[in-house]
Amino acid sequence: MKRIQLKHTRLAAGLMAVLLPALACAVATARQELQDALRSKPNLDRGAELFRNCAVCHGPQGGGTRDGGVPRIAGQHISVLAKQLVDYRHDRRWDIRMEHFADKHHLVDSQAIADVTAYIHELTVEAAPGVGDGELVAHGANVYGRRCAGCHGESGQGSAKNVIPRVAGQHYDYLMRQIYDAVDGRRPNFSPTHIRMLATLDRSDIVGLADYLSRLDPSKQPDAPVRAAAR
Repeated sequence: MKRIQLKHTRLAAGLMAVLLPALACAVATARQELQDALRSKPNLDRGAELFRNCAVCHGPQGGGTRDGGVPRIAGQHISVLAKQLVDYRHDRRWDIRMEHFADKHHLVDSQAIADVTAYIHELTVEAAPGVGDGELVAHGANVYGRRCAGCHGESGQGSAKNVIPRVAGQHYDYLMRQIYDAVDGRRPNFSPTHIRMLATLDRSDIVGLADYLSRLDPSKQPDAPVRAAAR
C-alpha cells in the first residue's frame, strides 16, 4: 500500500511539474495580449466592421437584451472590454458564444481587439435596461454604498485605469446571473477576494443591488479615480 501511495505521489508531483510551467506560460501570454491591445492605436472604421459579428447578439448599438441573456456593452471602458475578450480567448471566462466570436479566427490579433473595443466604447444606447420590481432598490443602494462603491465608484462608473467595469445601467437579470456565477465558480476571472465578498450577500442583498445598479444612468457617470478592485 505504501508503494502505491508513493507511486501516486510521484505521479502527481510529475504532473504538477509539467502543468505549472504551462499554466504560467498561458497566463503570461494572456497578460501580454491584453497589454498589446491596450497599447495599440485603435482604428474605429475597422472596429465597426468587426462589430458586425458582435451586433448579432449585442444589438447594433451594443444594448444587449432586457432579459439579461446578453449584456449591455455600449460605453464600457476599453480596458474592461479588452480584458474580457482576452479572458474568453484564454479560458478565464466561459460562454460558448463569446469563446467562438472572441477567437483568433474572428479577432486575429491584439490590434483587432483594440479596434473593436474602442468602437464599442463610443456607442451609446437610448433604450432603458431591464430592471427589477423596485421593492429592494433602497436596500440595494445601501449595500452598494457599503460593499461596492469603494471599487466601482460612487455611481457605478468603474475605472478605465484600474480595469474596473462600469456597472451603472447594466441589465438587472445579467447582474444577478453574474453574481451567482461568480459565487458558484462559473466566472474564473473573478478574484478569490471578490468572490468571498459576494458570497457574504444574501438574496435580498443581491436582488436589491442588481436592481439599484440597473436604474443608474451610465451616460451621466464619467470615469473617476477609484481604488483598484479585486476582479
